[in-house]
Amino acid sequence: MYSLLPMRIYTTLILMILAGFFVSCGNSKKSGNMKYSLHVKYSSKNLQQNDSVRLSIKNPKNSEIDSVHYYYAENLLIKQKGAAPALLSLDGPLGKHFVEARVFSKGKEYEVSKEVSLFSTVKPKVYSYKVTNTFPHDIKAFTQGLEFYKDTLYEGTGQYGLSSLRKVDFQTGEILKEIKMDKQYFGEGITIMDDRIYQLTWREGKGFVYNSDNFELIKSFDYDQSEEGWGLCNDGEVLYKSDGTSKIWRLDPETLEEIDFIQPVTNVSLANRVNEMEFINGKIYANTWQKEGVLIIDPETGVVEALIDFRGLKEKLDNAEKADVLNGIAFREKTGKLYITGKNWDKLFEVELVEK
Repeated sequence: MYSLLPMRIYTTLILMILAGFFVSCGNSKKSGNMKYSLHVKYSSKNLQQNDSVRLSIKNPKNSEIDSVHYYYAENLLIKQKGAAPALLSLDGPLGKHFVEARVFSKGKEYEVSKEVSLFSTVKPKVYSYKVTNTFPHDIKAFTQGLEFYKDTLYEGTGQYGLSSLRKVDFQTGEILKEIKMDKQYFGEGITIMDDRIYQLTWREGKGFVYNSDNFELIKSFDYDQSEEGWGLCNDGEVLYKSDGTSKIWRLDPETLEEIDFIQPVTNVSLANRVNEMEFINGKIYANTWQKEGVLIIDPETGVVEALIDFRGLKEKLDNAEKADVLNGIAFREKTGKLYITGKNWDKLFEVELVEK
């Protein structure tokens, strides 16, 4: 369905470099205000957490300004009397957010803003892999979600007219139980918690909840703020949902409401198109669509702590030329190992990580 792109370990983010030592960015929210503008300047190419930032208001008409309140990601940073520049550090959520200024002048309030990208201070570790075992996998399975639950492998598949939910004998590849989704749905990620299977659809704005034993439909749900469904995982309390953007949403497991989100970031880049996910030992393992790598993400902050380089794994398939991209991450507690596959792959790989 999709063509493969060369893997890049880090996503490139380009910031506009202005004259002098400082860098200024980015987009503005539409506020309808042309009287003032906000300048956000910092001394490095990539703005990292706790870096010093100079905030100032451009006031071309020299209007009298009583005070300016500065916010980052809707959180108050400082209340400044007059229009003097503010020098401070950003210690809020990582990723793309707006710095906003509320300018008070002669009893009126004006809002101006700039979008910035705030990166981590952590340079990710890089892992390679060692294949320790190989099992058959259904080449007709356009794998979208993969997860062990009570030592049984479950798999969600995609494509209109072919999407399904399956219970699989991973050692033989035999499908033990399967239900087909209606042809109007393109199946996406799955996760299992408290004997419930949660399955997303791609662009249909709807997800489904099933009994994990008999696949009986318990309920369906509509998406909240996100428009698409990509990957799912859970930490035993909440669900994590990717939607094809840079956001990973936290979902209430009962209402399926999107509570808040994180954005995966390295020290120099912001990851997007996060797809299949697995929650392992307190971290989110996530592959990026069309990339041969898996990110290891702190679910609290979004910091990408490590990257697993899976280049060369697809070449080990018998049907490598016809197979699609890597997209299947499962963790088996019994072995403590990862199991990796992809869309229409003929093999499921058991792997160990090797730190580079």
